[in-house]
Amino acid sequence: MAKKVLVVDDEKLIVKGIRFSLEQDGMEVDCAYDGEEALEKAKNTRYDIILLDVMLPKLTGFEVCQQIREFSDTPVVMLTAKGDDMDKILGLEYGADDYITKPFNILEVKARIKAIMRRTAGKDNKPAADKNVSDGDLQLNREERRVFISGREIDLTAKEFEVLELLVTHPGKVYSRENLLRSVWGESYLGDARTVDVHVRRLREKIEENPSEPKYVLTRWGVGYYYR
Repeated sequence: MAKKVLVVDDEKLIVKGIRFSLEQDGMEVDCAYDGEEALEKAKNTRYDIILLDVMLPKLTGFEVCQQIREFSDTPVVMLTAKGDDMDKILGLEYGADDYITKPFNILEVKARIKAIMRRTAGKDNKPAADKNVSDGDLQLNREERRVFISGREIDLTAKEFEVLELLVTHPGKVYSRENLLRSVWGESYLGDARTVDVHVRRLREKIEENPSEPKYVLTRWGVGYYYR
């Protein structure tokens, strides 16, 4: 089946260019030009990935991303102004999985999309024996991409889940931020190590009883992160 992409930007020429290029690669592309339209389409259609501009009429990209995360773990890639680090950090804070800075090369956009889709497809093809991980009061269902702590489901974004999944399935192994970037975001990812720190902090806020004294995702100072 063709992959479905939602492109959200109020600059119609940008949307037209992205849509044309992705359709040339056999993808189905829907478009939205403001935040409210984007949110409505995300609620009514299941997409494989959403490209979401930060600056939108009616609802900002941050607000749209935050609300999408209330009902979906569809990968969201924010389109941010070149050099605006605050937009990048805020996008990650609100649940985005990745970001691309404007002006961008359409080849970079397509490479990011395909890399995310490959990783998502890989998650769907895990051997049956590896579909569930249970450790004390933490249960991780790799097939359904769901996490439970003491029987309570924890709402994680796609990237938060993938970080936790990697650490849980390799207990005791310390991953540097650079290793986590390569393993979870992929070799082609152009972001920096702060991306990992933001996701780990958000993950701890969701799964740890006391995020400042974590018992699941621990820090080896000067080295990286690991699962107890």
